[in-house]
Amino acid sequence: MKHYRKELWFQLPTRRGFLNITPQVEACLRESGIREGLALVNAMHITASVFINDDEDGLHADLEQWLERLAPEHPHSQYAHNQGEDNADAHLKRSVMGREVVVAVTHGQLDFGPWEQIFYGEFDGMRRKRVLVKIIGE
Repeated sequence: MKHYRKELWFQLPTRRGFLNITPQVEACLRESGIREGLALVNAMHITASVFINDDEDGLHADLEQWLERLAPEHPHSQYAHNQGEDNADAHLKRSVMGREVVVAVTHGQLDFGPWEQIFYGEFDGMRRKRVLVKIIGE
């Protein structure tokens, strides 16, 4: 069995946002030479997420609004974690959206369902964060 590992780095210019990282993961898969196996993609920071969904602006706006209702950023004083910090909401949003995804690799391609894409979700941005891509298989 072969294995491949690469770190992708992202720095969004805003506190929150979603970035389609499918092209970067597909490039990693091509670079790996693996034709059959599994691709793990995970955020290596506790205020960021990796998830699979549709690449549609309306859905992304809905996700942003839904997450903000679940864990509003303000007032900062509502969170015990924010004693000296201001990102408790980002930790909660990451918990809801998830740390990683695993995608099957079939015939050298990410084996997606209709409309599926991989996204990096940023909840406390404006600084560099990394995403790990680990691919195993033959």
